[in-house]
This record gives sequence, structure tokens and C-alpha cells, in this order.
Amino acid sequence: MRLRPVARSDGQRWMRMRTNDEALLRPVEPTVPGDWASAHSRGAWLRHLSFLRSSARLGTVVPFAIEVNGSFAGQLTLGNIQHGAVSECWIGYWVASGYQGNGVATVACALGVDHAFGRVGLHRVTATYLPDNPYSGRVLENCGFQREGYLRRNLHIDGQWRDHYFLALNQEDFPTTAVERLVEQGRVAPRVSLP
Repeated sequence: MRLRPVARSDGQRWMRMRTNDEALLRPVEPTVPGDWASAHSRGAWLRHLSFLRSSARLGTVVPFAIEVNGSFAGQLTLGNIQHGAVSECWIGYWVASGYQGNGVATVACALGVDHAFGRVGLHRVTATYLPDNPYSGRVLENCGFQREGYLRRNLHIDGQWRDHYFLALNQEDFPTTAVERLVEQGRVAPRVSLP
């Protein structure tokens, strides 16, 4: 598995996967305008891709496709990238249902963290997850994130303001990379890559 730049050709799989996984994604993702089908149409994909690319050019977002055995399997994004005295970003991800439960999200998250620290040169990566989504919490904790707080009515999710746990990982928290730690723990084989 690997992370690679999001491509225009990912659109068909993005639309199909997100439409098929509505019951899984809608309860944990930011509220979409209109109905789910319209928010995952070809036009929506092209707008989403345009936003990701323009934000990447500005240096505020690094968008990745999660690829498993050569197939698009989800997305990972480093967002709100800030350099200087703040030197941080947030990390977010989703994995299609057909790839869940196999460590794909954990490996993708580790690759994203290592990219943020190594390639982007940031000091801190933050993340949030819903209290009723412990799977996402385990992904983050397996990558070394520490819980730092509880954010009340933090994000608008599926039509309502929802509380989130807030976690963070600092570059100096561990002497090794997130992927190296997963390999040492026997969670993954050492065959993962970034572009």
C-alpha cells in the first residue's frame, strides 16, 4: 500500500465508494450540502479535486489517495498546514468499506504523519475523532497520537454540532518514524511508500 497524489482518474472510484458507503461515512464526516448523491456526483468530484489542487498550490493542504495493490482505496489529507512558530497541521482520512479492518487506515495515517514531519517539516500533527467512533481513535493511538482534550460541539457532522476528542503528536515524541514503529510492533510489513 502507498500514498500518492490524488488524480482526476480517481473520480469514478471516489464517487462509487463514497456513495456505497454512505451509511458508514455520513455519521462521521462533515455535513455535506444537499443530499449525499449530489455531494458525490461527477461535478462534486471535480469541485473537490479543484479545491484540493488549489489548496495544495497554496501550501495549506497535502491531499493523498490511499492505494492498495494499485487500486484507489480512500483518501488522506494533511490540512491547515502552518509553518513558523505554529508548525502544525491536522490529519484526516477515510477508507472504503472493502478495505476496512485490515490496518489500511493505520498504515495510511503513519505514512501521512511521516510525510508531515519529514517532507513538509512540521513539528506537530493534530487529529480529532468522535467519541462513538473508537476505531478512528485506535488508528490514531496506534500511530502514537496522545489525547490532549475534549472539544465540545467542535464540528458539524451529519447535520449537528458534535463533540470530538482532540489528539496530537509532536515530532520529538518518538525517536523513530510512525511507520518504523508499526513495523517494530509487527502491525505491518515494511513495504509501504510515499510518492
